[in-house]
Amino acid sequence: MTEFDPANFSAVDAKGFSKLVKSTPDSKLAEVMRGDLRGKVLDEVFNRMPTLFRPEKAGSTNAVIHWNITGRPDGGTDTYEIVVENGTCVLSPTPQRDPRLSLTLGPVDFLKIVSGGANPMMMFMTGKLKAKGDLGLAAQIANLFDIPKG
Repeated sequence: MTEFDPANFSAVDAKGFSKLVKSTPDSKLAEVMRGDLRGKVLDEVFNRMPTLFRPEKAGSTNAVIHWNITGRPDGGTDTYEIVVENGTCVLSPTPQRDPRLSLTLGPVDFLKIVSGGANPMMMFMTGKLKAKGDLGLAAQIANLFDIPKG
């Protein structure tokens, strides 16, 4: 797959996804994330998070993290809940618990972070990533996942 095509997204491994995001212009990523396939892309990314989780880095961390991805076609925000507990990571596409940390960012910036193509700390400092709650956890969140470098 040489073009960002969500129809074939599930066939791409994490490293391939990383390369794909890095080689796709921001305008094309934005177009896909404003379209009908946005939900498929977000679901695929979030469904992979538990497999990329690094329990040895989490230690005794117990946290509910809400990821708020702005820029939905209707102007709304998609929210996904990641629960890190007892050395495991579980996804809930419907938030059910109060978060220890809420992260809010646009869809293109989200794709760049989860593909290893952006520095979360720099995005926070420039206002592209907003964090509410446990900022210490926010600073360490990238270490909890094996984010591929394309």
